[in-house]
Amino acid sequence: MPEQMPDLDDLTTAIEDFTTIFIRLPAVRRFNFSTLGVLHTLGRRGPLRLTDLTATEQLKQPALTSLVAKLERDGLVTRSPDPTDGRAVLLSLTAEGEEIVRSRRISRVERLAELVDQLSDEERALLADSVHVLKRLTEIADDDPVRTR
Repeated sequence: MPEQMPDLDDLTTAIEDFTTIFIRLPAVRRFNFSTLGVLHTLGRRGPLRLTDLTATEQLKQPALTSLVAKLERDGLVTRSPDPTDGRAVLLSLTAEGEEIVRSRRISRVERLAELVDQLSDEERALLADSVHVLKRLTEIADDDPVRTR
């Protein structure tokens, strides 16, 4: 048992509240959350098969297939043959899709900087230390084969 265990209910609430604010930070273009999820996943992990996206996006395959078709029509996503399996296709961001992800990230970094500037030196130091811990929690979750996405 760790010496100092955080209050997990309080931590969950803090993460949920921060996430709610963070995902709504100003952005260059507005999209629904499902669209943003697909764009950001492909931006960080792509190219991916549609079946891989169903595991991360919490959409059923028919809904995701429809969304991907719309993104393809809008010029944000492209399909290409999977070099490891000729029957499958890989989904990738187009240049326009990449630009949307990049510009939204820039916007978020700028807004987050404004918020962080309002913290005390001690709070900024704690926040800097927490980056490693949050990355580590993400690694642990990604390595967990039974986790629910």
